[in-house]
Amino acid sequence: MLAIFQAAGWPIWLLLIASIVATALIVERLMSLRRARILPPSTLDEVVRIYQSGNVTPDIIAKLESSSPLGVVLSAALRNVDAPREVMKESIEEAGSGVAHTLERFLTTLGTIATLAPLMGLFGTVVGMIEIFGAQNPSGSNPAQLAHGISVALYNTGFGLAIAMPTLVFYRHFRALVDSFVLQMEQQAVRFVDVVHNSRK
Repeated sequence: MLAIFQAAGWPIWLLLIASIVATALIVERLMSLRRARILPPSTLDEVVRIYQSGNVTPDIIAKLESSSPLGVVLSAALRNVDAPREVMKESIEEAGSGVAHTLERFLTTLGTIATLAPLMGLFGTVVGMIEIFGAQNPSGSNPAQLAHGISVALYNTGFGLAIAMPTLVFYRHFRALVDSFVLQMEQQAVRFVDVVHNSRK
């Protein structure tokens, strides 16, 4: 592997750093964006049970808020159970926006790496081409320098694409996952609003 990096020249180290950062972010997002962690299946039923029991206290709301992103959205609704339906829905939307921003953490960086990696590979290609032209002189070409320039150009192009393709796939996957989670959280919160206001009719 070290021999490949040496053959690819110094631009490959920029791509190596980008690949390490992308891998770390992908692993972190895979751990953080788990459905059981974002949308615990029993949370809505527990909140409905707490509301119907009339045992809504600041401590319970704080515990719910710290339990999961869905808990943050439902705790906003629970704080406004005495408010009109429109006010409850506004509080849910505000909480949902904050949760969405949290869930989207690092995705901008991941998308930037997916976009930048091919350009970094292209930069390495340009460096390799410069070395190829530098190998030409009036007495002929230097075969070793020519071969090194070709290696730099090809390796950097290949590594840039190899980093960009999986990073872009994961970026798109995480974006779709976050959008799905936010939609489901809002749907569950609206169901709780329906429970609260239907019970008062």
